[in-house]
Amino acid sequence: MDTAPPREARETYRDAVEADVPALVALVESAYRGDASRAGWTTEADILDGRRTDHDGVRAVITTPGSRLVVVERDGDPVACCQLEHRGDAAYFGMFAVRPGLQGGGLGRRVLAEAERLAREEWGVREMHMTVISVRDELIAWYERRGYRRTGRMTPFPYGDERFGVPRRDDLEFELLVKELG
Repeated sequence: MDTAPPREARETYRDAVEADVPALVALVESAYRGDASRAGWTTEADILDGRRTDHDGVRAVITTPGSRLVVVERDGDPVACCQLEHRGDAAYFGMFAVRPGLQGGGLGRRVLAEAERLAREEWGVREMHMTVISVRDELIAWYERRGYRRTGRMTPFPYGDERFGVPRRDDLEFELLVKELG
């Protein structure tokens, strides 16, 4: 009889600390930019060049009051992360990354569920908010299958601000997705 714990049992969740910044920047970049990101399905390499984040951006998420960066590890190695920010009756979910080679195996779904649980139980919020680039149909569909709804509320992509990447097309904007947390 096999008594080994299931693979996901080795995942640990914790709040990131400043010493995690270099590893988390590399994780986020690998999930979204460049050829390495093409190993997963969340790549933005066809719509954006440049960087996805930097050390200052990750450090700000870690150190800003009302904000936390949750890091997920397997055997001490960061494999996923997500940002949670307390915004009144809602929480904002962002900086979500799963190592490309692990995408499609349920890890992202578990991270999202844990983020929702943390926001609901620790902050008492009723909604989770996120913004997604509106042309990311496959990603939006993934969130919709997890209970998020498109709001049609758009904000412009910050063209010219390379902190968000260098657009490869001129029709990018962010759409707000919302989920009731109950």
